[in-house]
Amino acid sequence: MDETSRALTAEGDAADVGQPAPEPPPREPPFEPATVRRLDPDFVPFQRVIGWIVTAVLSVGLLVVAAIVWLQADLGLAGFLLLAGWLAATLGIAWLFYAWPAVHYRHVSYVLDAEGIEIRTGVWWRQIISVPRSRVQHIDVSQGPMERSYGLGRLVVYTAGTNHSRVELAGLSHPVALALRNYLLPRGSDDAV
Repeated sequence: MDETSRALTAEGDAADVGQPAPEPPPREPPFEPATVRRLDPDFVPFQRVIGWIVTAVLSVGLLVVAAIVWLQADLGLAGFLLLAGWLAATLGIAWLFYAWPAVHYRHVSYVLDAEGIEIRTGVWWRQIISVPRSRVQHIDVSQGPMERSYGLGRLVVYTAGTNHSRVELAGLSHPVALALRNYLLPRGSDDAV
């Protein structure tokens, strides 16, 4: 190290001693306040992949049950009707798991403002959950292995109280979930409760 660098380092070390840590900059909302926001569009293909996995598991299970019934009941040619029923059930389940994620995506949104977050969900039974920042106890952001491969995260807000004490918002991009967590944490050193 040259003498200039040592002098600057020594001055910096001397200035740090006895000085309080600087205040962190105020947290700004990660988005325009009071704007209705949607989940990440990658949430639809992610849910479809999960749906294909569930469809495959259910289809194999139904096929095993159909084969056992066919062999035990000695249905003969009527067993082909059982096989057709299995095929129809498999195609119906596959269609449902393909179509439902897009419908679900259109019916989930959230609004972030100075008071907290409001989550709107539901296709048939609609629900609006408002979480004031003052009630937030702690917040988790999690990712499963498949969510990580799609860059998605899940925001879980734990609040004081018994009803809706755990509010979850899945399908956010991971950076957005982290920004929401940082914004929703109570400000100052006071406890949220």
